[in-house]
Amino acid sequence: MTKRRSRGDGGLHWDEARQRWIASLTVGYTPAGKRIVKKASGKTKTAAKDKLKQIVRDYEDGLLVSSTGYTVANAVQNWLDFGLSGRDPATVDECTILANKHIIPALGARKLVDLTADDVDHWLADKAKELSTRTFRELRSIFVRSIFVRSISRAQARDKVKRNVVLLCEIPKGKEGRPSKSLTLDQAEAILKASEGTALHAYIVMSLLLGARTEELRALTWSHVNLDSTPPSIMVWRSVREGGDTKTRKSRRTLAMPKRCVDALKLHRECQDVAKKAAGDRWQDNNLVFASKVGTELDSHNVRRSFRAVLKKAGLNAQEWTPREMRHSFVSLLSDSGMPIEAISRLVGHRNTTVTETVYRKQLRPVVLDGAEAMDRIFPDI
Repeated sequence: MTKRRSRGDGGLHWDEARQRWIASLTVGYTPAGKRIVKKASGKTKTAAKDKLKQIVRDYEDGLLVSSTGYTVANAVQNWLDFGLSGRDPATVDECTILANKHIIPALGARKLVDLTADDVDHWLADKAKELSTRTFRELRSIFVRSIFVRSISRAQARDKVKRNVVLLCEIPKGKEGRPSKSLTLDQAEAILKASEGTALHAYIVMSLLLGARTEELRALTWSHVNLDSTPPSIMVWRSVREGGDTKTRKSRRTLAMPKRCVDALKLHRECQDVAKKAAGDRWQDNNLVFASKVGTELDSHNVRRSFRAVLKKAGLNAQEWTPREMRHSFVSLLSDSGMPIEAISRLVGHRNTTVTETVYRKQLRPVVLDGAEAMDRIFPDI
């Protein structure tokens, strides 16, 4: 008589219909009390017994994989569907686009239980060849950490996969991207001149003369503009980010405005009053300083399109410049004028000078003259 297997060792039986040995192990119970059984099969009793041993080991180690058909695409889609609750719709759209463009075509069909660190390493290496370091860094943040790590972690928490191989991989460096740059004084003056008479004139003046971020200007309301105070100022307290918060706490700042900004805003307000009357009932009163023809918030595409038209009018290559580089130009022009980096850092709303030096290192005056000038006074040339 065949010896009965001990409790917890699982079972082995011959399936006549499938002509295979079936290994099974009870690994738990559903909330309704139904048994959860993990099964495997083999052509021979020995093969099935070996698979049963593996199931038992995984179960005892807490590494049991409950679904061998679960793919990378399934894991990523699960995260997109349920792991982004409460996120800004734009963030959800961006993650979905990146997933559908970069992860799923390359790795989506791979079973999650079969995914190896080598698979991920090869995928990352390929992406590093086609993407700039900046874009790759964004991809790594949104993708590898958010989508891959979290989606596989969700699968891991639900016993879909034994381990998260993405955490075992080194992130390569992407190819060199287009370096950020700043406008010269002549170029900045040309753009300011070319923008006169356009809907973007005040926006460009504020960007170049105050260094505000584009997402801060797009969220600016008239209630945060003080044209008649002494000195005239704006409160940069909002942005188009989720929740309306600025990028950091230091980014929340109140800035005195140069006369050129004040004049541009007064003219802009008059033009906006005309636009309100023309729009009539279609106007949506959001109290925004920079709005569309019907009062709605501008998006980044609106700003880029209008900015390129101004660049073309100014005689510059529109494909070589972006609106954010007006902020870089603000830093560069102040640095060239001799303003200390500490003061520039406060104006642009950075947490500290390290951020300013890291992000705008090419826009800052590289030569520190104070020491040399002092030594010339102490040890004059004889």
